[in-house]
Amino acid sequence: MRRLIKHVLQSESACEDLLVAGWIRTRRDSKAFSFIELNDGTCLGNLQIVADVGIPGSEDLQRMATGASVEVRGRLIPSPAAGQKWEMQATSVKLLGEAPEDYPLQKKGHSQEFLRSIAHLRPRTNLYGAVFRMRSRMAYAVHRFFQERDFIYVHTPIITASDCEGAGEMFRVTTLPDDKISKDTEDFFGKRAFLTVSGQLEGETFACALSNIYTFGPTFRAENSNTSRHAAEFWMIEPEVAFCDLAGDMDLAEALVKFLVTEALERSEGDLAIFEKFVDKGLRERLEFVASRPFERIPYTEAVELLKASGRKFDYPVEYGLNLQSEHERWLTEEHFKKPVTVYDYPKEIKPFYMRLNDDGKTVTAMDVLVPGIGEIVGGSQREERLDVLLSNFAHHGLNPEAYGWYADLRKYGSVPHAGFGMGFERMLMFATGVSNIRDVIPFARTPGNCEF
Repeated sequence: MRRLIKHVLQSESACEDLLVAGWIRTRRDSKAFSFIELNDGTCLGNLQIVADVGIPGSEDLQRMATGASVEVRGRLIPSPAAGQKWEMQATSVKLLGEAPEDYPLQKKGHSQEFLRSIAHLRPRTNLYGAVFRMRSRMAYAVHRFFQERDFIYVHTPIITASDCEGAGEMFRVTTLPDDKISKDTEDFFGKRAFLTVSGQLEGETFACALSNIYTFGPTFRAENSNTSRHAAEFWMIEPEVAFCDLAGDMDLAEALVKFLVTEALERSEGDLAIFEKFVDKGLRERLEFVASRPFERIPYTEAVELLKASGRKFDYPVEYGLNLQSEHERWLTEEHFKKPVTVYDYPKEIKPFYMRLNDDGKTVTAMDVLVPGIGEIVGGSQREERLDVLLSNFAHHGLNPEAYGWYADLRKYGSVPHAGFGMGFERMLMFATGVSNIRDVIPFARTPGNCEF
């Protein structure tokens, strides 16, 4: 049976009969043998293979270039070379798939822009292999966090008729030809349907029955933005908790951030080292900074006052009633408080209809969790559980109450205080890896003007 190179490199003892397979990183030849660096993607490390001339399959050694796939059988022996515990003395080699000279990933530096253009091959590089292994580990950690706290995983629909955020930046799903696109009744669902921007509203229906639930799936926003932090398709982690207020919501969000940061520090299996070396030399220090410090909590009004009194000249204006920008959020976390910050109680005018109105009539129970290097990584709120206030919000935001009748029913039949939040999974990965562009932490990026692969 084939052994994974990850496990081979962790072996405690030599082995006489070993079978491995992978892709060649490099090959160096001498007169009597070749050194092959083999990697199968399970870890950052390569297994060095010594293939003598004359063993079965050695006649194909010259065709075993960078990128070629091979299968090797041999003995695992202690390596005399510095920096590696084991090497493999091959008893046979077999060429599985040749990589000709035009293989794009030759041993040299490649720009991120170039690698995005070959997204089907970039996972074979050291950096992107590490990114997507980290993505896998962090996804598993998300489920562990909620499952260990008795949350129920709910699959909310990808196709929806509800605009959760009310911004109208949604992708329509239709089977109609272009000349009939406006005729809703003839469409597949008999009404306008869209790709979801959030699973929150549907998630609330299950929280109001099962108490603690979470969703974790793809979401889509037709926002015409080409910044390094925005994508048209991305993944969201969205818990909803019944019998919960804003304070409990902030507790849960901060605990999730700390849990995932600790996961990145303790279970990176060497991948964190490549991010520190090639992406962000201060990455580990910043992750430890967040993992070890309590979160500061501050009302939005006070945050605005601090920013205005800072003496800093920001690119974006700081005024009450405006959303905080990344530069404002990073100033709060990196320069003023020097710790993660949760900002809460935002003006109602800049928040969606579902957020609970505070007693002052001016603010809502919204909160954003901010971390250094990124800014906002979580956004959430206590939901409006009062039917009369929710109906008033529908009118204020110009929403059709009939379209949201099912949502109002949750307030009509046994309403309870409940709260939740959304964490952009790619934002979390950017923070955990130091990678600065969202296009580089998702396998196949969908952005304005780009839908390749």
